[in-house]
Amino acid sequence: MSVVAFANPMPIAEAAAGGEEGSIALGPSHAFVTSPAVQEITERALAYLEAGYAVHFSGPAGTGKTTLAFHVAAQLARPAILLHGDHEFGSSDLIGRESGYRKSRVVDNYISSVVKLEEEGRALWIDNRITTACRLGHTIIYDEFSRSRPEANNPFLSILSEGVLNISALHGRGEGYVAVHPNFRAIFTSNPTEYAGVYRAQDALLDRMITLHLDHYDRDTEIAIAIAKSGLDRKRAERVVDLVRLCRAEGADPHHHPTLRASIAIARVLVARGGEASGRNPVFLSTCRDVLRPAPPPGKNDSAVSAACVDRLLRRFEGAGSIERTAARSRIGA
Repeated sequence: MSVVAFANPMPIAEAAAGGEEGSIALGPSHAFVTSPAVQEITERALAYLEAGYAVHFSGPAGTGKTTLAFHVAAQLARPAILLHGDHEFGSSDLIGRESGYRKSRVVDNYISSVVKLEEEGRALWIDNRITTACRLGHTIIYDEFSRSRPEANNPFLSILSEGVLNISALHGRGEGYVAVHPNFRAIFTSNPTEYAGVYRAQDALLDRMITLHLDHYDRDTEIAIAIAKSGLDRKRAERVVDLVRLCRAEGADPHHHPTLRASIAIARVLVARGGEASGRNPVFLSTCRDVLRPAPPPGKNDSAVSAACVDRLLRRFEGAGSIERTAARSRIGA
């Protein structure tokens, strides 16, 4: 399998010219790793976006949803606006609101004996990020959108269906409808397995986007990403990724699935402290226990039980008994 990294030195996100709209200019990142699996998902997403549909990357934590959303948005070559789902969001936080008041006064004293006064007051409207994107044709990246309350996301219903943003607060001025720019695109991400701080997205909104379900990548892609994110050599990176994948597949806790972030964390520690990816290395051993061990059962706080689960998996790499010898040497050294 061919796995390569982009060599373009441009960072994934730069400050955009005219940043008053809060947009960012995106370009390929030298740290982004592509593989046939990643490229296939990217091509599908771009096809849907070019056809005018919103794209929704859905998957568990650690599957690269946000990174992939940035990568796809960069291919569109348009400024992007980033949103993070928040339960405190209301529609006004996405669309805009009246902020401040402007008052004008005209004094007409053309005839010295007559004074004519005219006063006019008007509330000031400030566009927020969705309205800015719709007016200017930017790309919206709405990360973890299901963390916002469903009613806060209602403006997207008319945006994605009719191509019109309905701003009820401006109807009195004759400006209540904003035509969506033809270059406007939307990319959503969410974690369907998350249980805390999330809401169920309304079916009407999901029906207006095309959902791509993501899962953990293949071994070669995970190794390439771990190398790119940590700088670890390939031999040690392979052992780290294989251990994490084994823990994901055969761990004692069915609800504990270490992600690619675990591989990157262990790899970065090895780069920082050195040593082999082996149970004979106390740093590697302790890092694996800390990063990979599942949470203890409810009502218990026995870290030794959780660490033993990791030790059993490490024995698959090292052979029975080496973990105990390493632990013994550590206790003697202490």
